[in-house]
Amino acid sequence: MVSALLGTKKKMKNLSILYRFTRSIQRNMLCSVAGVVHNTRHAFSTLREDPQLDEMMEFLESLKNFEKSGVPKGAGTDSEDGFDLGRMRRLMGLMGNPQSRFKTVHIAGTKGKGSTAAFLSSILRAEGYSVGCYTSPHIQTIRERITLGKWGEPVSAKALNHHFNTRREVIERAVKLENGCLSHFEVFTAIAFSLFAEENTEIAVVETGLGGARDATNVISGPDLAISIITTVGEEHLDALGGSLESIAVAKSGIVKNGRPLVIGGPFIPSIECILRRKASSMSSPVVSASDPGNRSALRGFCEVSGIPRQLCDIVLQIEKEYDLSIELLGVKLRMLGAHQLQNAVTATCAALCLNKQGWSLSSGAIRTGLESAFLLGRTQILSSEEANLLGVSGATILLDGAHTKESARALANTIQRTFPKAKMVLVIAMANDKDHLGFARELISVGDLDAVFSTEVDIAGAKSRMASASLLKCAWVNASREMNMKVLDLKVAESEDQSLQAAGIVKSQSILLAEGSLLACIRAGVKVLNERTGEQPGIVVVTGSLHIVSAVLGYLHS
Repeated sequence: MVSALLGTKKKMKNLSILYRFTRSIQRNMLCSVAGVVHNTRHAFSTLREDPQLDEMMEFLESLKNFEKSGVPKGAGTDSEDGFDLGRMRRLMGLMGNPQSRFKTVHIAGTKGKGSTAAFLSSILRAEGYSVGCYTSPHIQTIRERITLGKWGEPVSAKALNHHFNTRREVIERAVKLENGCLSHFEVFTAIAFSLFAEENTEIAVVETGLGGARDATNVISGPDLAISIITTVGEEHLDALGGSLESIAVAKSGIVKNGRPLVIGGPFIPSIECILRRKASSMSSPVVSASDPGNRSALRGFCEVSGIPRQLCDIVLQIEKEYDLSIELLGVKLRMLGAHQLQNAVTATCAALCLNKQGWSLSSGAIRTGLESAFLLGRTQILSSEEANLLGVSGATILLDGAHTKESARALANTIQRTFPKAKMVLVIAMANDKDHLGFARELISVGDLDAVFSTEVDIAGAKSRMASASLLKCAWVNASREMNMKVLDLKVAESEDQSLQAAGIVKSQSILLAEGSLLACIRAGVKVLNERTGEQPGIVVVTGSLHIVSAVLGYLHS
């Protein structure tokens, strides 16, 4: 166990702190936590793509990738600074405009669009439709971004590779005509639409990458659009989307098309909802709100199905405005947890009912089955006991969540309080450097019974350029604790190597422990802290801050 926790024997011999730890774990617990956390910084890596995709990945990586580098200021706005949607239209034209060969549900939103896409795709598949779904980013493999057919499996490496090779000449010609300006996301979006057409997709559910108006997915024309959905509007990608909540709402409303229904999730503040409704009115588009007073849906409690936690919900809608929509589904067992996921499920249900108005056939049974079947990696995902064992933390409860904004942190906090109301908690955090670290910390620092926060580092989209340093993240938590008048104790190896956890008074201390280091070491050290400080009280380690930290954990489990 000691060697698994600390790394190689060679490293232990070279580090006196870790050597002392191996001699006396019980006597030197504080050193063990801090020492472990500092000296195995690069233990995790994401899964390598299937070798069949080597040529495609090499080609994509030769293009500009804004997920790695960050998005330029104003890039998502409908202005001179915005992405050139014309080049995407020209690319699609060269490929034969495959996006015109199927109907599309187009989803934008700061948070919730991926989950809403998962719910709606699952509903459509439950009714037997052949569905294409395009989302981003991915967790383990780029193939996750494209799911196909009646079963919702990620496109196979063989099929994706074959399709790329048959379209490569056209794509390369487009890149040349655009002077190399086509991006990774634009080209992969075109590949997805082309695949949907080739596979005779009946309906596609497509998530925007950034904003809406100038997003590469917004080449869908009015006649080809079934419904637009805007889930939420929050302060993420502020610079890229104009600098204000209002400008973000304007950018996202760019997916609304003439005469096609708009479903809005929310709830929104009045000024933002007004922007969305005003845009819909200008396009003669009826609006359906999942936050309508006729939504009497409620979270009733929790249960387990085959050992998997689920939340029991009633989904009851009676909306009588521009569209008359009604449904009553009692005792729905959602696998995706949290009040925000219930809202996403309601948004997807509203969209399904709108599709019924257009001649699609989605029964109440299919809606229930679809909602209950939907699942996404890294959204309040609780690891199995076998997965915890692989991490070297047998018996521990480990929750993975890709929250990375203050809004999603608030939703995570609410979910934890509902699902684990009596549990002590340790957080393991890694984030991108362009996120609101302090706002994120403020939302989580006062949740339940927080024992410790471990800051770590993971690559963002396979690169370090957008990675926030562990020390920077720790500073944010120190500042948040000061604002809340909460005591913290920074575990520093050099100052504590001869102290035990008990001797330092940390076991009974009310202070929140802070430390930094590698991901695997942080998880293991967090479990040790919980074991020392909680006794018989239940504890949970929450790994969060980005989908990339989720990817790193799952990559380790499946490597």
